[in-house]
Amino acid sequence: MRASPAFQFVLNRFGVWRCGVGALAALAITALLAWLGTRAEPLPPLELAAWAGALFGVAMLGGSLMRMPAVALRWDGRQWWLARVSPSRGAAAEVDAMPGDIEVALDLGGWMLLRFRPQPALSPRPRYRPRWPIGHAQSTWLPVQRLGLEAHWHALRCAVYSPRPAPARDAADPS
Repeated sequence: MRASPAFQFVLNRFGVWRCGVGALAALAITALLAWLGTRAEPLPPLELAAWAGALFGVAMLGGSLMRMPAVALRWDGRQWWLARVSPSRGAAAEVDAMPGDIEVALDLGGWMLLRFRPQPALSPRPRYRPRWPIGHAQSTWLPVQRLGLEAHWHALRCAVYSPRPAPARDAADPS
């Protein structure tokens, strides 16, 4: 079986993701306000403050989920790499590249939600530690849409669904 060919592209278009998050946040705020509007008696000040906090929290969460920095995703034929793209150095400059694996969490044909899991470092101090706001040490969620990636879309879908090559065996390994 042949492995998928190597490729690299920059993820910087998140229109579908932003529309979806915005719609869910708007629906949540609408539901909270509709429930609040159906009450016959006025709310006590403490409950009103809690509702205002909930509305503010939903708006802030929606706003934070809409912000997605540009990242470079690379498949070298054996390993996935994810890197932050430095806006000051241009789209080709990668910062903090880390190896990992990709899983498909949701596939809607022209849009996918991918989960990037960094490889655990072999040393006691992790060498590849994400220092950017798109995830944490366990996983990073990547909303990927076909729009803007038409030339790479087929290769990306083949790579995320194809079996991974067997890990290279160490020459000193007797087994």
